[in-house]
Amino acid sequence: MSAVAQLQSEASFPLTISPLQPTIGAEIAGVDLREPLTPALRDEIKAAILKYKVVFFRDQHITREQQAAFARQFGPLYTHPTTKQTDTGVDASIHRIAAVDFQLYEKEAAVRAKDEIQEFYHTDTSWRLVPTWGAVLRAVTLPDVGGDTIWVDAGLAYRNLPDDIRERLEGLHVTHDFRNALLCAGHDYPIVAHKIVRTHRETGEKILWVNFSQHPTIIGLDRAESRALLEEVAAVYRRPEHQVRFSWRPGSIAFWDNRASVHYAVRNYGDFPRLLERILIQDEKLYADL
Repeated sequence: MSAVAQLQSEASFPLTISPLQPTIGAEIAGVDLREPLTPALRDEIKAAILKYKVVFFRDQHITREQQAAFARQFGPLYTHPTTKQTDTGVDASIHRIAAVDFQLYEKEAAVRAKDEIQEFYHTDTSWRLVPTWGAVLRAVTLPDVGGDTIWVDAGLAYRNLPDDIRERLEGLHVTHDFRNALLCAGHDYPIVAHKIVRTHRETGEKILWVNFSQHPTIIGLDRAESRALLEEVAAVYRRPEHQVRFSWRPGSIAFWDNRASVHYAVRNYGDFPRLLERILIQDEKLYADL
């Protein structure tokens, strides 16, 4: 079978899905994100996201309002509590991912405990009991070169762990601590712990799920053993065969499954004021999973 799958929408326009790596990342063409999706086309895009974890659209020069309308077709939107409403008329769900914000993360990293792993592979809103399921990210202001984003197939990462490490991680919980940033934004929330090995609600796939930007500690282990196991997780995330790397261009859109992947923003563009805008999509509140 060809690596490029031709899928047909209700409107008889071809939807082209071109995989970028065997298990993660695909580019989608043949759809205009300015227009409402038919139910069949929406379902084809969702199916591609479930299969490839992250999909990309090129040459989609859409407005904030059109970005929000597109994302809303996949579920209710979530307003992040640290969103800064600095632009008049901006949809409350739009979260600006600006270069200046990375400087804040770098300052926080400088004061981290010496035994913390200095990695920033992460997933969005994992600090919540019910994290958002999806994210739509739109390029706004880009450097001429640099500023790529890397996504990791967290299911493949789990499967490629050494057998003994996989067995040790089963049933363990890891903390997701975002309280410093939340408190600065006037929002209080308890520290949450999720299973390190989670089962994806829709696909049934086992996922290796740690957020290294949120001070992870494995519950019930001493600090040395926790760090040693987290180093194993970080090492498998870093392996290129588990990743897809996306180079942004004007008009680029990324749409990914927070439950199935982690990502890493590459900071190699100096002081350029890189800016992207993100919209998060709520997940079902299935309290039996909490």
